[in-house]
Amino acid sequence: MKLRPGFVLELAVNFLLPWLAYKLALPRLGETGALIASAVPPIVWSLIELVRFRRVDALSVMVVAGIVLSVAAMALGGSPRVLLLRESLVSGAVGVVFLLSLPLRRPLIFYLARATVAREMEGGAAHFEALWEARPGLVSAMRRMTLVWGVGLTGETALRAWMALSWPVERFLVVSPFIGYGIYGGLALWTLWYRKSMRGRAEAHGQANGIVG
Repeated sequence: MKLRPGFVLELAVNFLLPWLAYKLALPRLGETGALIASAVPPIVWSLIELVRFRRVDALSVMVVAGIVLSVAAMALGGSPRVLLLRESLVSGAVGVVFLLSLPLRRPLIFYLARATVAREMEGGAAHFEALWEARPGLVSAMRRMTLVWGVGLTGETALRAWMALSWPVERFLVVSPFIGYGIYGGLALWTLWYRKSMRGRAEAHGQANGIVG
């Protein structure tokens, strides 16, 4: 996938601007206020998308949901164990949503993919909708990707939660980042490989149809 300006802007609004808002607000508003401030950019972006295209940006919704979960977790208390668990709530919640969306007609990853395609090309959302209806292989592939990401994220959360509750805090702080980034990196690499594999099969199928025709 090429890094198009719209996609780069989406990443900046949903990740860079919330981080900047958090850093700037932290000295004056404290952690809770800074987290609330970090939710402003993706919320504004979602409202703009809703007005312009009559749709809610799925990535922004996930980011805002993660921030809301972080604020809610802070209300549980400030013990070291709770603070360590707080870091795992967001990815775990996203993973559960992925898995819960599997029985639906359109799993969560459908909306994420459609939003990306919509920014990459004119009429991209309608094009992706048409592909979804016309190609059963795309549907099964999206469901498989939803399953893998759901299991991966919930598994990562379960492992980090066990580590946070049973390991010394110092050991958790040293090992946990390697666990998290390792799992995320593995999921990302698998996704790239799977997309390349799907594309190769689709091209081979198209060539075979051309020969038969």
